[in-house]
Amino acid sequence: MGIKQKLGLGVASAALGLSLIGGGTYAYFSDSAETSGTFAAGTLDLSADPTTIIEVDNIKPGDTMLRSFDLVNGGTLDIAEITLDTEYTVKGEGNNNGDDLGDHIRVNFLVNADKLDAPIFSTTLADLQSMSPDVIEGNVFSGWLAERGGKLAAGTEDKLYVQYEFVDNEEDQNHFQGDSLSLTWTFNAMQGEGEAR
Repeated sequence: MGIKQKLGLGVASAALGLSLIGGGTYAYFSDSAETSGTFAAGTLDLSADPTTIIEVDNIKPGDTMLRSFDLVNGGTLDIAEITLDTEYTVKGEGNNNGDDLGDHIRVNFLVNADKLDAPIFSTTLADLQSMSPDVIEGNVFSGWLAERGGKLAAGTEDKLYVQYEFVDNEEDQNHFQGDSLSLTWTFNAMQGEGEAR
């Protein structure tokens, strides 16, 4: 056998070996499986009913006004924290001798309807304006919301009671005659911490 024949036979053997190796990889059994998943985000939907908590005319020092309202969780997630932001403006004649009517309107948050004279949180609108209390876990509305473990559960509502008082400081308060105060309370809902699911 000549060199050409040996070389030709070697190339043919190599080609045959490669084809057997390549062809052999397709001879194994195979299978596949497919999975899918979805992620749907929940919702926070806090509302107050009624949206006008108080509207009263002709108040005088010493007057108290009790009102109730509902905080409603219309979302699909529990609300773990609700903070309260307070803003107000005073309208009237003159500058009231530099006296702010908000310093004379006290807010008494009450434990329940049976103990109206036992507030668990009492402060003026002026002081409340610089605070953002948590109305669920703090000392503000805990009497009603504590039964749900410090949260406002999805699809539930809580009735809250608040008492406003035009404080009679036993001094001359004539400069407030004819004044009006417009109050805006904003309740900010926050979700709880994430959890393994």
